[in-house]
Amino acid sequence: MAVTAHYIDDSWNLKSFLMRFACVPCPHSAEVICEALYECLVEWHLERKISTVTLDNCTSNDKAMVILPDKLDTSSLMLDGQLLHMRCAAHILNLIVKDGMSVLEQGIERLRDSVAFWSATPKRHEKFEKMAKTLNIEYNKRLTLDCKTRWNSTYIMISIALQYIEIFEKLKAREKKFKCCPTKDDWKFAREICDRLKLFFDITELFSGTKYVTANLFFPKVITIRLAIRKWGKSDSEIIQKMSAEMKDKFEKYWSDIHGLMSVATVLDPRYKLHILNALYGPLYGREHAATEIEKVKKLLVQLVKQYKDEVEGEDTWDASIVEPAGEEDEAMKLYDLYLSSRPAVPSSSIHTELDMYLEEASLPRTQELDIINWWKVNGARFPTLQKLARDILPIPITSVASECAFSTSGRVLSAHRSRLTPNVAEALMCMQPWSRANLLGGWDSTLFATFQSVLEDEEEEMDESTSIITEE
Repeated sequence: MAVTAHYIDDSWNLKSFLMRFACVPCPHSAEVICEALYECLVEWHLERKISTVTLDNCTSNDKAMVILPDKLDTSSLMLDGQLLHMRCAAHILNLIVKDGMSVLEQGIERLRDSVAFWSATPKRHEKFEKMAKTLNIEYNKRLTLDCKTRWNSTYIMISIALQYIEIFEKLKAREKKFKCCPTKDDWKFAREICDRLKLFFDITELFSGTKYVTANLFFPKVITIRLAIRKWGKSDSEIIQKMSAEMKDKFEKYWSDIHGLMSVATVLDPRYKLHILNALYGPLYGREHAATEIEKVKKLLVQLVKQYKDEVEGEDTWDASIVEPAGEEDEAMKLYDLYLSSRPAVPSSSIHTELDMYLEEASLPRTQELDIINWWKVNGARFPTLQKLARDILPIPITSVASECAFSTSGRVLSAHRSRLTPNVAEALMCMQPWSRANLLGGWDSTLFATFQSVLEDEEEEMDESTSIITEE
């Protein structure tokens, strides 16, 4: 189990590092997962300093998040732990697209067969590349066959193949064995699918970032997806309509209600505030429902501000959160711009609270490049309570990609030549680099460095003992 921490440090820099890479014994039940996570939090003294826990969407994880608040001091959590569980947005996006892709397989079958034909052997691929040179077509992306269970690989396969339509057509006339070349209708359909998948591909990549804040991007991007799915339902193609229907059902299952903190994170973006909620909820759900949803966000924001204002001044606020593509997004942003342009100028009312003052101030231009962390760092003197809230909410990761990346790295650490590494040594090797980058190891005489050294020494002793036993036998 990989556990990563995401936070804003005292210098107002966004930080992310691997805390644990632990071997969790079977069975991987909710109780076992919860206990392993709780032990990790206690070991790092974070059991009273977490904002959210971001997890993949599986039954055991969901149940673990029901159990975890019982082990924690809920008074230290946001609204007594009501907002503790954050579902991985990338995983939900994957489920939405996979349901939509299930009705598209026949439409791209010939394209997939064509890519498989020309990438099957080095000789065929060389012939394909030579034809590109003959036609003076730049061949900078190699043909790649997709994995049917991974929609993003299907998108990459289609997007690359579309660049070489002329090559496929030319080889169709020259290669007798090549009998699966897509028709004009197939290419047209592939282009339509590619344009739609690009939206999900770009947003997934944006959500998966760890070097910048993603929490404030969640709400507008999710609404962008919903608007796009609704638009696709009016397509002339029956297949696209079916795809839209499948995606809509899955979307409503997981995102019928936007996670409360993600709406608050958007309001804490000085370019959007409450205006973007008014601009997007109205056209999507109607005025009455939009007013109800916006009121929910306002109520949640007021509750959070009250909780943070009531906290003792000077308390350590270091909180950990565990963990503009083009095209369709323009529609969502155009709605927002249209709302702002048609919104009458309202004179400032008698302002009573810090939150009122922030919301009454004019929003920053949407097109402005904004370092939102630095903005809250600079404006903290005017909005101290909101600054404290922003410091806890903005670093929340909306995907579990950072933790999953650890398993990609582990494949290089636990290679065929290192198959006998014990769990403790494997974890020490995995954590050494991120801890070093986060300046957590300190000098040679630090406690953490001594811990690493003791782990390695203990494992060496165990290896020596096991070797001696084998020798004696």
